Amino acid sequence: MIQGNRNRIAAFCLGFVMWIGIQTIDGKEIQENRKPNIIILFADDLGYGDLGCYGSNLIETPHIDQMAMAGMQFTDFYVSAASCTPSRASLMTGVYAARIGLEKVVDDLSTKGLSSEVLTIANYLKQDGYKTALFGKWHLGHHPEFMPRQHGFDEFFGIPYSMDMWPFHPKPSHNYPAIPLYHNDEVIEYNPDVNTLTQRLTAKTLDYIKANKDEAFFVYLPYPLPHVPLGASKQFKGKSKAGLYGDAVMEIDWSVGQIVQALKKLKIEENTLILFSSDNGPWLSYGDHAGSAGELREGKGTTFEGGQRVPFIVSMPGTIPPGSTCTKLVSSLDVLPTILDITNQSLLKTIDGKSIYPLFLNPQAETVNQAFYFMNGRRVEAVRLGQWKLHVPHRYRVVNKVGGNGQPGNQDNFGGSIGLTLYNLEIDAAESKNVAHQHPKVVEELTQLILDFEYDIIKNSRPAGIIKIERW
Repeated sequence: MIQGNRNRIAAFCLGFVMWIGIQTIDGKEIQENRKPNIIILFADDLGYGDLGCYGSNLIETPHIDQMAMAGMQFTDFYVSAASCTPSRASLMTGVYAARIGLEKVVDDLSTKGLSSEVLTIANYLKQDGYKTALFGKWHLGHHPEFMPRQHGFDEFFGIPYSMDMWPFHPKPSHNYPAIPLYHNDEVIEYNPDVNTLTQRLTAKTLDYIKANKDEAFFVYLPYPLPHVPLGASKQFKGKSKAGLYGDAVMEIDWSVGQIVQALKKLKIEENTLILFSSDNGPWLSYGDHAGSAGELREGKGTTFEGGQRVPFIVSMPGTIPPGSTCTKLVSSLDVLPTILDITNQSLLKTIDGKSIYPLFLNPQAETVNQAFYFMNGRRVEAVRLGQWKLHVPHRYRVVNKVGGNGQPGNQDNFGGSIGLTLYNLEIDAAESKNVAHQHPKVVEELTQLILDFEYDIIKNSRPAGIIKIERW
């Protein structure tokens, strides 16, 4: 009897301690043992200079600016490529796109897609018990075996590739079919209204967050805008000093605000990591329907800073120091390993990225001084190590005449030429002064890095997923 009473008393004490452990302090639940939620917000063709917190005085982005004030803003963040498909492939997998056969943009005619042998952020998180969803633009292959639900996402609502790959393209490379809007594996609509797309994707995201507030979730929201064709709802059309482009960015900013507000209302903001960025720099040939790279040189489609250095903001109140700025060299390759680090998971395959979670805690933390390679297709055109960026000889895209009102201008993908050129980005982010002659040892070291890396890409890569299409 005494032993039985002791057991009951022990059980009561344990239950009481567990009850105390989930009580609230100032209305906030203590969630020490709960896995953090992850939200990635990924704009399309947004330039380095298009946000207020990155220097824009034309486009008002109060919600994204507030996210930066509540979290950390990165000055030297790069995506792995200056175009849609390879950039997104690296974000999802942590490897350079050339390693997995997705170094070029895919479209409705492509037979390529993300291989089932490659693990994505969603694959890792789903196997760890997360609810996973993608609302927006995929662009890693449109055939059934390449679509999001085959790569770890429980739910998908969005489009398989860019909105301009549709019948209304002003200067199409071929006759594009109607662009499908999917819910999971079914097409529910064709040629969705671009003016309401941001609102619809935001609504889907908010519903998902509310439905899964008591479980760990991963939401990937790759906005199809401000890539052309531009659009904005009545609420935002005509609101910006930067025309329709600015209106589209302001609506994305509103979307970010809605998501942050929902997290606060549900009292899960402190247990949610939000990351905001862009897939590449602005498509300059579209003129007033394109963004700005700020002081950076060139834009989308080039390996200059304007093509691949983009905004990157992270927020997680209580974990990431508010109002902080990090000037370290980091990239989209680092997103997957960082998320795995935060969620206490191990990598199952070798990747190119590294965890930057220590920087989220302290922007001055010591990190591995790792080289970053700027690739165009399978060729390395430049490398950055620390403050130094070396371009090897290559031709690059130039805009001979800008377009306007949704019409593309004249761009020549091989119109520019650069020789062996070294820049000190610490004092010359605009890549305007060649200092190669003053630093021959640096040039030699970086040149060798490129040669070694190109060999490694050849040696350690695997093909994309391929489907066979019988043509009569």
